[in-house]
Amino acid sequence: MASLIGHYSLIFGLFLSILIIFFSIKNFRNSLIFDNKIISFSFLQLFFVILSFIGLIISFVNSDFSNETVFNHSHTTKPLFYKISGTWGNHEGSLLLWLMVLTLFLFLFLLKSKQQNKKYRILTLLFQQIIIIGFFIFILKTSNPFNYIYPIPSEGLGLNPILQDPALAIHPPILYLGYVGSSIIFSSTLSAMTLNYISQKWASHIKGWILISWIFLTIGILLGSIWAYYELGWGGFWFWDPVENVSLMPWLALTTLLHCILILEKRLILKSWVIILSISTFSLSMCGTFLVRSGILNSVHTFANDPGRGFFILIFLFCLIFLSLFIFFFFHQTNDKKNYEFFWLSKETAILINNWFMMYFLAVILIGTTYPIFLEVINANKISVGPPFYNKLMTPFLIPFLFVMAIGPKLKWIKSDIKNKLNLILFLILSILLSAFIIKNLSVSFLINTILVSSGLYLFLITLKDFISKSFANLSQNLAHFGFSLLILSILLNNIFSKEIITNMKVGETFVSEKIQINFDSLVKKNIKNYDALIGKFEIENENGEFDILNPELRIYNQPNVVTSEADIKTDIFTDKFITMNLVQNQEYFNIRYQIKPFMVWIWFSVILISLGGFISLLKRKYEN
Repeated sequence: MASLIGHYSLIFGLFLSILIIFFSIKNFRNSLIFDNKIISFSFLQLFFVILSFIGLIISFVNSDFSNETVFNHSHTTKPLFYKISGTWGNHEGSLLLWLMVLTLFLFLFLLKSKQQNKKYRILTLLFQQIIIIGFFIFILKTSNPFNYIYPIPSEGLGLNPILQDPALAIHPPILYLGYVGSSIIFSSTLSAMTLNYISQKWASHIKGWILISWIFLTIGILLGSIWAYYELGWGGFWFWDPVENVSLMPWLALTTLLHCILILEKRLILKSWVIILSISTFSLSMCGTFLVRSGILNSVHTFANDPGRGFFILIFLFCLIFLSLFIFFFFHQTNDKKNYEFFWLSKETAILINNWFMMYFLAVILIGTTYPIFLEVINANKISVGPPFYNKLMTPFLIPFLFVMAIGPKLKWIKSDIKNKLNLILFLILSILLSAFIIKNLSVSFLINTILVSSGLYLFLITLKDFISKSFANLSQNLAHFGFSLLILSILLNNIFSKEIITNMKVGETFVSEKIQINFDSLVKKNIKNYDALIGKFEIENENGEFDILNPELRIYNQPNVVTSEADIKTDIFTDKFITMNLVQNQEYFNIRYQIKPFMVWIWFSVILISLGGFISLLKRKYEN
């Protein structure tokens, strides 16, 4: 019954899109006042999509295996929490979540934009409905979450065990709020461009939506990174996995757009930059959806392996991009060329230079992610692009990027000077001396690491001083920049100071190195509701005589029959001690991977500070309005 209600709710929602478009076009032509019937229909559409989503949740909770999606991704022994999260832990359910967020953002936009021009609101609505209709058709034709199975199976196939985790349960909804939030930015920009409505007032209005999307995307990436760190046994926060990359690319574009919209709000310049970045952000979000849903990418994150679905999204994406380019070239007007001249030493120039750096980083990631796909299509050769590619291409440009980011906030709008900047030089000298002292006694490349740490430390000291000494008037920017500097410095020190031991051991054996001793003390088996656990006990002693006991697990799930490795991590304020074990096939040995990962807590904490800075800016904006 719940599946039936969910299916017909989607059909009603699609029908309401047609009604909304009809009344919107009529209202656009014939009236000076926005028709409130359109808001009512938008609310009704949101209601039906939410009803459909609730129907899918009920089907999962009740283990209704007459529903194909439930059968493929659930099981009666699965805990209730993972039955619910399993709703969006699959291709069909995640797209229904996409659609729900699309309609939610449109409805909120209509409520929050009452002070804006009527034609601008209607055109934004129309562009957003084009996207919504595309997803309605996509779901109903290729990815229906309510397909019926007969005869009804008595048991389901179960949810992928690595998805049965609290962090991953909340990661997709939050990430989608960031992804799909960019759709309103996209629709709004096309509308404003068509009406020549791009102004300082519009910039102030759309900045709030950019902030909302940016905050959720930042937190969503953070949660995904934390999940991959402890669940996949990688022992790191970022591995340039293709699906990690497709979430980072729109974040880079969105961050660049956020800084450009600040300039547009101040001086009514960089209109073309704002337009291109608005289109790019949503296009990259859609591109990420295409890559993940088509099954092209080989990643632990991908849900589907259906080229037909990917082809639909690709055609839909091309149509949206073509529409955007058509409007850009035929409607975009640039009548303020005289305002495009920047003084070489100004805040605008610093932001623009860093925008170029951000676009370069984005281009490197885009090429590294898509090049293997095109190469395989052309000559059937499979290659993988990993950290060395990104490190070699991005590291040299990261250094000037950090220096410009440190100096930029110190400059004034329009025109600045170099007077009273002695403290910047003193901080630079201090950063170089400190980094040289840190790197000197390590067996790593002295020159490049000294320069890298110097640039990171310089940004950190500058932003720390601003955060402590400046008034609360610019708290959001200072907090976000301080968080970013802490993130960069923590990542650099994490990479330099990390240690790893990989060895094969059996129960009772002891591994001894120059600085660490690992004793495989025992192995215990426990029966949990939907899996059996093999829990190892490892006694670890380091060179300082510190003693730790760590208990990694192997979990053997009953449905589906999969073995996963669960890391045990001992965390303190400076260092994570991380251990995993895996079975060596056809042997009594276990492959043991022990890592010392410094400053991991500070990496997570810094991203929280960055998000908090954006949240404070959003609250401040609401208070001022």
